[in-house]
Amino acid sequence: MGLKPALSSAVAALVAGILAAGLMAMASLLAGTPSAAGDKAAALGSGDIGELTSAAPAGFIGSAACATCHAAETRDWLSSQHAHAMALATPETVRGDFSDVRLEHKGSSARFYRDGARFMVETEGANGKRTAFEVTDTFGVHPLQQYLVTFADGRKQALPFAYDTRAREQGGQRWFPLYPDEMIAPGDPLHWTGPQLNWNFMCAECHSTALRKNYDAATDRFDTRFSEISVGCEACHGAARGHVDWAKGARDAAVPHKGFASVAATRPPVDWEIDPRTGSPAHGVSRPAGDEVETCARCHSRRGILAETWVPGRPLTATHLPTFLSEGLFEANGVMQDEVFNDHSFKQSLMYARGVTCSDCHAPHSAKLRAPGAAVCGQCHLPERFEATSHTGHVPGPKAPDCISCHMPARTYMVVDRRHDHSFRVPRPDISAQLGTSNTCNECHADKPASWAAEAIERWHGPERRGFQNWTAAFVHARQGEPAARDELIALANTSSVPAIVRATAVSELQGFPSIDSEEALRKALADPDPLVRIAALQGQSYLPLDMRWRRVSPLLADPVAGVRIEAADQLADQPLAPLAATDRARLEAAWREYEDAQRLNADRADARANLGNFLLRRGNAAGAEAEFLAGLKLQPADTALSVNLADLYRVQGREREAQEILRRAIAVHPDAAALHHALALALIRQRNYPEAISALERAARLAPDNPRYAYVYAVALNSMGRVEESQAAVADALRRAPNDASLLTLALNEALQAGDIARARPLIARLVRLRPDDAELARLNAQLQ
Repeated sequence: MGLKPALSSAVAALVAGILAAGLMAMASLLAGTPSAAGDKAAALGSGDIGELTSAAPAGFIGSAACATCHAAETRDWLSSQHAHAMALATPETVRGDFSDVRLEHKGSSARFYRDGARFMVETEGANGKRTAFEVTDTFGVHPLQQYLVTFADGRKQALPFAYDTRAREQGGQRWFPLYPDEMIAPGDPLHWTGPQLNWNFMCAECHSTALRKNYDAATDRFDTRFSEISVGCEACHGAARGHVDWAKGARDAAVPHKGFASVAATRPPVDWEIDPRTGSPAHGVSRPAGDEVETCARCHSRRGILAETWVPGRPLTATHLPTFLSEGLFEANGVMQDEVFNDHSFKQSLMYARGVTCSDCHAPHSAKLRAPGAAVCGQCHLPERFEATSHTGHVPGPKAPDCISCHMPARTYMVVDRRHDHSFRVPRPDISAQLGTSNTCNECHADKPASWAAEAIERWHGPERRGFQNWTAAFVHARQGEPAARDELIALANTSSVPAIVRATAVSELQGFPSIDSEEALRKALADPDPLVRIAALQGQSYLPLDMRWRRVSPLLADPVAGVRIEAADQLADQPLAPLAATDRARLEAAWREYEDAQRLNADRADARANLGNFLLRRGNAAGAEAEFLAGLKLQPADTALSVNLADLYRVQGREREAQEILRRAIAVHPDAAALHHALALALIRQRNYPEAISALERAARLAPDNPRYAYVYAVALNSMGRVEESQAAVADALRRAPNDASLLTLALNEALQAGDIARARPLIARLVRLRPDDAELARLNAQLQ
């Protein structure tokens, strides 16, 4: 949907970080925790932890109200990072050293000091001048703590330096830059005063309770409110006023959910009895929709937000849009690459498929492991079997690998935050040897090739490899544009036992491999039981003529999941209302409103403005689209996507001079943005300024060598100018990087045929036939050339 690019780019820089559940809370947090249930004040400690704010939405009562009846849970929660995810900056909450400490980094600097009771930082502001800022809030606890500065317009911004709260012997007790390899200048979206380090959008929902962002687009101000400053009981359980009233009353068993409006779905009784033959549980359990994993996924997943109406028991896609296993975020084998948190990894696992939930391994209120380290695996897997040399290939001992090191590869984010992948995958160095993917064996044995590790695994366990995650080849081939990916992706999309996140990714990738079989798989996926798969399938309908698109997409305007309805609305933005029956018109208009509401919720983001502008443009509202593009450029001047969109709108309206001015202003700010040079070149071609246009096209192709579209347009332009040899050289160079790009292959084929070079044309047409197996004209030409 139009929301995709906005959410993908925004969440990609979620550098403020959502601390992973299950990290061990610091022991000092337990100091002073009482055992008496009635001493709520002592139990909740000093500061605002657990206290209700005056801005709490109706029905929210605060964690302090839960402590009287739930003392043990409260003690556990107080020891968790959830309870301390955010706090006012006080001597009790600040872990950093503010004793006039100075830090220098790539031309930037900071001084951390005290001004009486205030915690201060002196550093470069948005204007590049050194300024003293007051730290108003702490953000996180361990292994790092960040600090927020509150501005007059309601923005809270995360400083670019964090404090390493680990012990000194672990390298901690120091300030460090969050971007150690970069110098982030004022005006850059990643500058600490910019949109990507903005707490209100990037971080607040998952570090506070019952958040309402309250952005006023007219004044460009925030009035962000929450019921509790940190992650309290109601962040996961929902508003508790009804439950407290139920508990204080007759505790009527007929009252649904003990007074809660909704609860996470409960799985059926489960039998984790270990089968002695395998050393693992013999049975799984069916997983209900909206179970506790979806509760955790709201914050422990890479996703964007559609609405602030989340309640327990709903699928994540009712209020958020999860990403797919996309390139740049995940490796082709599904292992986490960028900061994606745990949900997407866990949902790829056999454990998730068997019904395992987060709280089977992590205590729900403290978030601590239910047993230390790899011993947590021993709850369901026989240690004596899986710790033996016959399984690990290593002699047992202090330095021997354990379940976690072999099945949960770790990555470090935000410089010091080491997190484990939760897909629990079987190490596959044999696949690494074939396809170049990662594996945990070679993460330890980095000096050995993957083939060496694969041979060792074969000696221990035999030649037949088993594993639940068998989709690596499909995604490797898809990313390479290999025709073999088509059938592999179709097989994944059509197999119900494949995890939904993988099916959705396969459906998304399949759009790059058009064929009759691909189209049928996309059509079938519209009825998939998982909403994320349906969303991916909807995105694959955009190429269809409107009448066919309406027939396929319109039934999903009434989908029970909002994320699906919103995607359907985007796909049908260009549908005229006049020919529709009254009921169809009402459904479409309601879905359009949902789409617009989702974008306006994020009106503080330039990319959401771009989405809404494009949506309005497709609906024929050019004035509304222009207003959105201009508003986005006010938020983020010279933004590449917005500048291109606005220039394209001006082009359609015949405002060529204004289009070029927009693009040239943006290029002055972002001289290395290939999209801007490409768009300017097209504008120059329309003005018949061919020499400058060719130069701009060449620059775009050079700045983005992995974008075959830029190379294709550049080569076509060269060819049209009679510079055939240069065009051929540009095509050949681009094909070395993208050997399966159909446009480049078609251009190369045409050039070969024009030159009468049949020997060069034959392999080109053969590759095109594999890419476009249902193209009758290609098949005919291939037969003629053979």
